[in-house]
Amino acid sequence: MDNVISVIIIDDHPLVLNGFEFILNRNANILLKKTFTCAADALNFLLTDHIDVVLMDINMPDMNGIDATEIIRKSYPGTRIIAISNLNEGSIASRMMQAGAAGYLLKNVSAEELIEAIQAVHEGEQVLSKEMNDILSDKQDTVPKITEREREVLALMAKGYTTPKIGELMFISPLTVESHRRNLLQKFCVTNSVSLIHRATEMKFI
Repeated sequence: MDNVISVIIIDDHPLVLNGFEFILNRNANILLKKTFTCAADALNFLLTDHIDVVLMDINMPDMNGIDATEIIRKSYPGTRIIAISNLNEGSIASRMMQAGAAGYLLKNVSAEELIEAIQAVHEGEQVLSKEMNDILSDKQDTVPKITEREREVLALMAKGYTTPKIGELMFISPLTVESHRRNLLQKFCVTNSVSLIHRATEMKFI
């Protein structure tokens, strides 16, 4: 059971919950632990139960998904979050990713795409619905959208720490640090760490 990915869903739309629950319960590699209609109940649940991946709605009655994502990422760094939304707005997606989400999917996502996204973020990747990827890619002149974790890696790189040391300070493996580093190089359109630090400093990320 070590390879089973534990998941919870936070969404105040019963039809969405039922649909996603049906999809996840049919996959042997995913264990849907619980569904919630408000963020507060989910946060209480996370106090005692470790979860690998959270499917997070953006608009909810008690707390929006962006604020909830920030809280979860700070309190449980090992938990990955995928935003699920009807909003195909680049600004919302960017804010969600900045808050620490590892993915952004529209609610019309197929069952196959949903399962693949959960598996991908669990392995440390980032995922976007094709439509959202196209929307964000159109913004060539915008600043890079980096996650909270990538920002931490960037700050430590700027201080001159090595990959093993960064991994030690952040309690993650050197391979994960390198993965974040590669993502940063790609997002800032540079080819080495020196250029990355220079570009990030210019853009006020450091």
